[in-house]
This record gives sequence, structure tokens and C-alpha cells, in this order.
Amino acid sequence: MRVAARPPWRREVLAWALYDWANSAFATVVIAGFFPLFFKTYWSPGVEATVSSFRLGIANSAESLVVLLLAPLIGAIADQASLKKELLLVFAAIGAVATGALALVGEGSWVPAVTLYVVAGVGFAASLVFYDALIVDVSRPGELDAVSALGYALGYLGGGLALLIGVALVQAPDAFGLADSAAAVKASFVLTGLWWLAFSVPIARMVHQRYAVARLPLRQAVGGGLRQVAGTLRKLGRYREAATFLIAYWLYIDGVDTIIRMAVDYGLALGFPAEQLVLALLLVQFVGFPAAIAFGWIGTRIGPRAGILVGIGAYVGITLWGYWLDQVWEFYGIAIAIGLVQGGIQSLSRSLYARLIPPEESGELFGFYNLVGKFAAVLGPALMGAVALLTGDSRTSLLSLLVLFGAGALLLVRVRSPA
Repeated sequence: MRVAARPPWRREVLAWALYDWANSAFATVVIAGFFPLFFKTYWSPGVEATVSSFRLGIANSAESLVVLLLAPLIGAIADQASLKKELLLVFAAIGAVATGALALVGEGSWVPAVTLYVVAGVGFAASLVFYDALIVDVSRPGELDAVSALGYALGYLGGGLALLIGVALVQAPDAFGLADSAAAVKASFVLTGLWWLAFSVPIARMVHQRYAVARLPLRQAVGGGLRQVAGTLRKLGRYREAATFLIAYWLYIDGVDTIIRMAVDYGLALGFPAEQLVLALLLVQFVGFPAAIAFGWIGTRIGPRAGILVGIGAYVGITLWGYWLDQVWEFYGIAIAIGLVQGGIQSLSRSLYARLIPPEESGELFGFYNLVGKFAAVLGPALMGAVALLTGDSRTSLLSLLVLFGAGALLLVRVRSPA
């Protein structure tokens, strides 16, 4: 089989990848950037750092739990009714509107803030069920690694640019006619919602679903989807390599997702200046853009499984460094290291899984792929928050991630990847 080493720049591929550009604004500006910062300083003022970390961890876990319950069903319905793109757009709209609504939440109102954050996060994560599943509809044989890498690369670039705009607003609110930095953060939430909606237009107009189990009316598709979910676990028993991969993925992606979601909160707990943490996050995005493309190339040369194992090894080193860090410059070093491998391990995981499943069942089976990722995120942030609260030490919670990375790697080496 011919393998594409470079991203194929066809119209439908670029339109698909631009949705990563669209939703990554939420991932960077809200999840990783301003929400944890604003949550501590504006929506939870005067609260102990460990308490606000616990609240944030529970919020992330609640969002993940909702998606965990939804993902298999909505993925199966999308397969039954050929509605991958339509359901992607519905959940993207929910997420974008909830993101903009964060600007309406007043100081000290952490419960409404958490509620909107969870709703936006559900929209974000649920839309990715269908986005990931559509990769088989836009890719030709041999292109999965390159196409997947292109999506993550554009996500890093788009997310980085959106965050850069937000940082500019916060650094100089007067220049933009804003009262103060709090108003600037709220404006960044509104702009993120608009960004998400605007850059969802290409996938709405140019991408079409080619693979489906059936093309049923929606009511019949719901019933068929429920029956399909009931049989999916039995079905995964027939796809043993995919099932083994999902368990491995569940373990190692727990560590990856937890680091993404809790890095800024962790830095704040260690007493690092907020502006330095946001700049480090920007560094991750712009390092991540070429690195994700490079990992796509690596996947075509050594295979996606080997590339993922390289990424896991890097995360073990990052975790150990994070436990011992005590200088701001080290946080920048860790940011560079994360940028080099984060997109690669995500991208190659998606393309490896796509190799292991039949394309006509990609909605349902990618629903379980995202379910597994969200089940990991249910545990990770809550674990970090709980350990920090119980021990009074934010550093100790990082060490639990080493077990997850190690166990995930051991299972992954047992997965046989097709060409």
C-alpha cells in the first residue's frame, strides 16, 4: 500500500482539518488557558489553591463522565442515519454558545462558571466523536497518518493564534476599549465561541460522509443505535487488536489529557506567575504545529505504534521533570517538550485506531474510542485534585501518571498494526 508522507492538500481534507483549527481555540483558550486561571482568581477568590484545584478537577471529570455516557450512542446513531457531520455541527454549536456565555458569569460565581464549562466541554468532546470518525471519509488508502497529523498541526496553529489574540487582549485591554483584564478574559471567551463557529463552516460545506452502516430516518436510527451499542462490546471481541489498543489508549491518554487540563492549575499552585504560564502554553501551540506534522512523517516511517511508544517515553520524562521543577524557566522547557510530542501521540493514536476498525462502522467505534479517552479524563483530573487536597502537595499527584504511562506502553506493544 502506498503511504503518504506529506499531508494531501485536497479540498475536503483541508476542510476536515480546519475543524481542528476551529475547536482547538476552545482547548487552548478555555480548557488549558484562561478558564483555570480565571477560575482561581475571579470565580473562586479567597479560596485555598488546593480547594479550587479540586473543584476544577471535579468539573473536568463531570464533563468527561457525560461524554462517556453519550459517545457510544450518538456515534452509533450517526452510523445508522449517516449523520456524522450533522451531529458534529450540533454539538459544536452547543459548545460555542456555552463558551461565549461564560462572559456573562459574575465574580465569585463559580457554580454557574463550572456549569457552562461542563456544557461547553460536552459540546467540544462530543463533536470530536464525529470529527474523528470522518477521517475515514476524507482519507484515501495510505493517507491516515498524514491526514490525522494535518488536523492536529492545524489545531495547534489555530489554537495558538486564538490564544495569542486572547493574550493581547489581556496584556493591553485599554488598547481594545476594554475596562480591565477581567473584561479582556471575558471578551476572549466570546471570541473563542465565534472562532469555533466560523471555522466550522468549511467542514459543513465541503465534507460528506461516505461510509455508513445504513441510511435510516432519525427515529429508526435511534432504535438501531441503541441496539448497535448493546452489541458493540461483543463486536470488539471480534476486533481483538482494536480492543487491546483501546485498553492501552485508556491508560496512557489519561496521563496526556490530565497534563493538558491541569498544567496551568499546577503551575499556579506552585506559585508561578500567571502571565508566564500562559506564555508557556503559547509556546506549546507553536512548537506543536511543526511537531505534529513531523510525527505524521515518523508514523509513515516507523509505524504509528512505534511513534506512540516514543511519545509515551517522552511523557515519562516530562512527568518526572514536572515533579522536581522549581523555576519558571523549567516550566518553559517542559512546555517545549510537551509541544514536541503531544500532538504526535494524539495523532498517531487516532490513525492507528482507524487502521484497526472497519470504515463503515467508524462512527460507532470512534464513539468508543472517544469514550475510552473520556473515561481516562474522568479519573485523571479528579485524582490530581484529590491527591493535592489530601496531601497538601500538588507535586505528589503527578507521580500516579507514571503507572498509567507504563501500563499503557506494555499493552500497546502487544497490538499488531496492519500496514
